Amino acid sequence: MKFLYRKQCGRCERKSPVKTLVGNSVLELVVGDITNEETDAIVNAANSQLAGGGGVDGAIHRAAGPSVMEQTSQKYPEGCPTGEAVITDAGQLKAKYIIHTVGPIWRGGREGEEDYLRAAYRNSLQLAVEYGCKSVSFPAISTGVYGYPLDLASEVALSEIRQFLLGLNDAMLVRCVLFNEGTWGAYCRVLEQWRCDETNA
Repeated sequence: MKFLYRKQCGRCERKSPVKTLVGNSVLELVVGDITNEETDAIVNAANSQLAGGGGVDGAIHRAAGPSVMEQTSQKYPEGCPTGEAVITDAGQLKAKYIIHTVGPIWRGGREGEEDYLRAAYRNSLQLAVEYGCKSVSFPAISTGVYGYPLDLASEVALSEIRQFLLGLNDAMLVRCVLFNEGTWGAYCRVLEQWRCDETNA
């Protein structure tokens, strides 16, 4: 795994995109608004009813327009279970698709939250591959009102993305689009730890 952007000390530069090669693919961390992404797909941190809501979910639906809600209602009337993912087109967004996935509500870590969160990332990526996507953007799933601790969620997210990308033959860009610098910093710390582990191996 190769780090394309970093300071000599190994720490992520503030406000700079951080890119890491994983197999044939690229994993990128940025601070930004996921609704502006032009990747083939963006991932929506949805609720199990696919009914829209606050946070990332609400922002994506507002930007995409009402056609996306109409699609979810028609195609997935029973909603989406935690850890699973479904897909619609992206309405008025620049992306081609929205992948709607349901992350777990944090309940102290004793009810399979990590497994559900890993499944949400894995199933979203698998759906992206099935639909021919070469690039996909993720938010920090479950770290908002669902209360998943950021340090734990960032480790789960990046390790599951890395494991998936290492199993791909074709190249893919996976971009983690993070709402603020605090979230971006938590993700960067995971990459820094990977680099330290590789250096000390």
